[in-house]
Amino acid sequence: MKETVGNKIVLIGAGDVGVAYAYALVNQGTCDHLAIIDIDEKKLEGNVMDLNHGVVWAQSRTRVTKGTYEDCADAAIVVICAGAAQKPGESRLQLVDKNVHIMESIVGQVMKSGFDGIFLVASNPVDILTYAVWKISGLDWHRVIGSGTILDSARFRYMLGELYEVSPSSIHAYIIGEHGDTELPVLSSTTIAGVSMRKMLEKDPELEGRLEKIFEDTRDAAYHIIDAKGSTSYGIGMGLAKITRAILQNQDVALPVSALLHGEYGEDDIYIGTPAIINRGGIRRVVELEITDHEMERFRHSADTLREIQDKIFPAS
Repeated sequence: MKETVGNKIVLIGAGDVGVAYAYALVNQGTCDHLAIIDIDEKKLEGNVMDLNHGVVWAQSRTRVTKGTYEDCADAAIVVICAGAAQKPGESRLQLVDKNVHIMESIVGQVMKSGFDGIFLVASNPVDILTYAVWKISGLDWHRVIGSGTILDSARFRYMLGELYEVSPSSIHAYIIGEHGDTELPVLSSTTIAGVSMRKMLEKDPELEGRLEKIFEDTRDAAYHIIDAKGSTSYGIGMGLAKITRAILQNQDVALPVSALLHGEYGEDDIYIGTPAIINRGGIRRVVELEITDHEMERFRHSADTLREIQDKIFPAS
């Protein structure tokens, strides 16, 4: 598998998500050079100045610049946060037509620069758009990653931590499937401070109902946040920064991202949220969780929902 060289990141799209991601990168000292591309050049200039003024307090120096597509030529990662924003009450899948056309323009310009690194896609609907970026770019699937369910899983872990009064870092739990309304929690492989959730469910039959309510709050959190403040940004920005660190630092860590399936869960030729091992080459491999028959049924419904949309865009796939 190809391994990227250098430590330069190009961010395309400096809206709320893009700026939150940029702030996380600079604050954590993740990369040496962050070049940002956005159509609103005046606002971009202000954000670049503002980020650079905070570098002095960061863990290490990051050079933040206004970028052009020529910057992609020597970038290790191109991160796409551009696209039409999700409106209140609008599902992520309703964004698909507008944003696929935007991806065609962006990816075409990136590849024209001679880019040969890794794409990280955060624009919604992320699973469909990551598939589109893979198709348009012609890159190996290992090097095209979507943010997938990294935010959903983080939300779920946070809420479980609140319930059990345990740090989320001591909770291992995944949300898989579409980053959207048909996603599902994998309770069968969840552990709370090392204790199996499966065992907890056997001891307390009423627990499943409480956990389902927590999952519903997780799934619907974006709608509440968008209604309250217009967009989600901080959680996904930090999630993208985590994926970026996993790549640049060659961590071989399992993260719930949108990855291309090759028979896992009985599915093929579809990008969908699942744990995958992330390192300097991108996706090392997809992790297929052992899930129950009921969870498999929900996962296949999620995959079918995505495939219905995907087949309309790429009917020959």
